[in-house]
Amino acid sequence: METTTIVRVEDLSHQYSKDWAIQNINFEIKENRILGLLGSNGAGKSTTMNILCGVLNQTKGNIYIDGINLKENPVEAKKLIGFLPQTPPLHLDLTVDEYLIHCAQLRLVPKENLRNAVEKAKEKCGISHFSHRLIKNLSGGYRQRVGIAQAIIHEPKLVVLDEPTNGLDPNQILEVRNLIKKIAQDKAVIFSSHILSEVQATCQDIKMIENGHMVFSDTLDAFNNYIEADKLTASFENPPAVDALKEIPEITDAVYLSPKKVQITFSGTQEVAEKIVSLSVQKNWKLREIQFEKVSLDEIFAQLSKKAPSKNAILS
Repeated sequence: METTTIVRVEDLSHQYSKDWAIQNINFEIKENRILGLLGSNGAGKSTTMNILCGVLNQTKGNIYIDGINLKENPVEAKKLIGFLPQTPPLHLDLTVDEYLIHCAQLRLVPKENLRNAVEKAKEKCGISHFSHRLIKNLSGGYRQRVGIAQAIIHEPKLVVLDEPTNGLDPNQILEVRNLIKKIAQDKAVIFSSHILSEVQATCQDIKMIENGHMVFSDTLDAFNNYIEADKLTASFENPPAVDALKEIPEITDAVYLSPKKVQITFSGTQEVAEKIVSLSVQKNWKLREIQFEKVSLDEIFAQLSKKAPSKNAILS
């Protein structure tokens, strides 16, 4: 069954004074999809998020929420958007129920539907047992759940989450990830983060913004195939000379980090590891450990910027 497009962003550009924060941003989000929006500091991610949530009016371009032009009809479009900022807008001296009732009223939920809306949001977010607990007495993970509950209490079609796992411990992160996936069963979700592993663990589609331009726009699978590690470290009991390692055609450089541990830079595929293992057996180097280095987000942005055919390229 064909899914409905919930968000359509067309040629979005915004200018602060003389400088363009973003230019020619285009993408769509369909229902039941989780989109990861990645961007380094100053890349234009926050500007895009603020325009998408109706906080900021763009200089050029259009955003449609379920077919409604956000700039031309902001009240109707915003009714379809739920937003969790990086710092949840919680009233710590209210109970969970008091706060969610307040949020539902702000979102113009009809009086006769208030209680049902609150109960449904609490149940989905796993906080029903904290209904009468003061928010200030909740853990960080449960406060985040309350923040997510206020974002979905009016049954929006789009949920925008800005750094939703920031500051949480590993168990809380897993719980929030699962909650986001549950929300996406009947909504479109945008998940903004600067942590690559969080986006990879949660999202199905990835958009990357750098220097105000979209440098990547595709699925998570395509992203994982597009970006490959180009460095590895290996430890040997009988370490070979650098020149011996460079006999492998793919290896472009090798630097010893310690007497028995070497960092290897390579081009091509990760099959180079198999060649190192094979040569180690032949030459009696006694390989003890080999592992690919994690690619940092900054390195990925640099790779994408180099690979993009033009400054404004959208890879899809």
